[in-house]
Amino acid sequence: MSGRGSLWRDALARLAGNRVALVSLAILALMVVAAVVGPLLLDYRQDEIDWANMAVPPFSAAGHWLGTDRLGRDLLVRTLHGLRVSMGIALLATLVSLAIGVSWGAVAGYLRGRTDALMMRVVDVLYALPQVFFVIILTVVFGRSPATLLVAIGAFGWLTMARIVRGQAMALRECEFVEAAIVGGAGTARIVIRHIIPNLLGPVIVFATLTVPQVILVESFLSFLGIGIQEPLASLGNLIADGAVEMETATWILAVPAAYLVLLVFCFNFLGDGLRDALDPRDH
Repeated sequence: MSGRGSLWRDALARLAGNRVALVSLAILALMVVAAVVGPLLLDYRQDEIDWANMAVPPFSAAGHWLGTDRLGRDLLVRTLHGLRVSMGIALLATLVSLAIGVSWGAVAGYLRGRTDALMMRVVDVLYALPQVFFVIILTVVFGRSPATLLVAIGAFGWLTMARIVRGQAMALRECEFVEAAIVGGAGTARIVIRHIIPNLLGPVIVFATLTVPQVILVESFLSFLGIGIQEPLASLGNLIADGAVEMETATWILAVPAAYLVLLVFCFNFLGDGLRDALDPRDH
């Protein structure tokens, strides 16, 4: 345990020396706080219409810091709500993906043989299914809702994680501490839970930070196509879709949510790269 603690302390020290990752983490923290608290501090609700100020540019009307959309709704409030929805779906879908992918990959990598072959063939079959068509089928059957979108994204998000964890688990299966646990009479479930999964936390954490921006982009893309989050709820995807319609006459309606999306994705990617460098001692 002391050796593992030393490894984590070394990783934190390396991460603390990565200024880009720390700045990205600070920006992400500010965006989370703004998404949660910001709408409560502003003067307008996300669906409130200001009839006197429709499609006004930023800083042109009192109380509308980033302007309004074509219906007179405050763009900053709607963007913060959209940021909250997009990040919420991304984080939940990532947690679902990690739970399924880590469990599936750890079991397959540890058991190996026919069990591993069968489990990974399931992964291959799911990889072959087009995600957009799957989402369309789900929305037709169950209706358009955040829950449906979460299920659709989570149904595919764990596949890559399962493959990564499987490879790591196969390597850990040959380690001495796993062989000692087998000799000691530990069962498969105990070995996987107590010995395999804890030693996979490094790659899992890194992959999680890189999965969140991918999920955000998928959600935004689906909402942009009109099969994701629907009005009156706002997400970064449907806000960008609304802004694309008004791009020639009111560029700020597109620029504001697009800027938030770009900043969010870049920060998660930079943080993921920083964590990967910190947790991989071979690079140092």
